[in-house]
Amino acid sequence: QVQLVESGGGLVQTGGSLRLSCAASGRTLSSYVMGWFRQAPGKEREFVAAINRSGSSTYYTDSVKGRFTISREDAKNTVFLQMNSLKPDDTAVYYCAARDGNIVYREVRRYDYWGQGTQVTVSL
Repeated sequence: QVQLVESGGGLVQTGGSLRLSCAASGRTLSSYVMGWFRQAPGKEREFVAAINRSGSSTYYTDSVKGRFTISREDAKNTVFLQMNSLKPDDTAVYYCAARDGNIVYREVRRYDYWGQGTQVTVSL
């Protein structure tokens, strides 16, 4: 079993950048497909980005393509989400998630382990 802890959230102005980190303990991250999800107030948790176990393939929801980049450094047991050109619609709690297996999914229910989340707020 793996434990995940997110960090790097905060308050930023429109157009700014943040880099989220997800540190894992308990098991090596190379065993998992990794994803980032977000949940805004009153809305369901939604897929943001995912990366396969080798790091060779990445996947994004349309609204963040070209602005966000997911990456992994298995030697540091950490996954990152670089967020550029942030917009107020990006405001949400961002969650890191891990999935046993090799297939990358976008559905929340497919992920087995979750962090506690980190708040990202983008002001006008």
